[in-house]
Amino acid sequence: MKLKSMVVVFLSIIFLVAGCSTNENVTSELTLPEDTPEFVKESDFEKIDWDKKAVKLQDNMIGNENKSGVIGVDQPSLSVQKWMWHLWGIENPSATQLTVVGFHRETGTVHQILTTGWTIDLAGENNGADAHAPSSVKIPIAGEWALLLYTNEVLFDELVYEITE
Repeated sequence: MKLKSMVVVFLSIIFLVAGCSTNENVTSELTLPEDTPEFVKESDFEKIDWDKKAVKLQDNMIGNENKSGVIGVDQPSLSVQKWMWHLWGIENPSATQLTVVGFHRETGTVHQILTTGWTIDLAGENNGADAHAPSSVKIPIAGEWALLLYTNEVLFDELVYEITE
């Protein structure tokens, strides 16, 4: 009887240890949606600095100082909403396009969040920024998001937000 108990305890410990071990060789592979613009690279997502959260810039604009900011993101919602994008350092806004690519941290999935497509045209100065663009956005699920901003097909900035219902 004593031997049976010891065998059960021994097997339980082995089962527990095996179940708790991790396989560090397991990697998840990012899959971009088929219609993602060609200039968006998987390596862009590997470089996201999740600790660099967007901050309040002025009034209700949240973003990265002297780079990019958004009005409307301060009331995050999973329904369609209007956001106004602001960018600094843009020399010719009317000849510049803004592409926004959303990356959901928890699921590791890439999303188009602009309701009209991946890319919109920029307009001139507004609220102290060199360029701006109004848009409608749809965030599909709550969580931590990195929004990668590309200007004329070049990675310009990343905005990290927490989006809730």
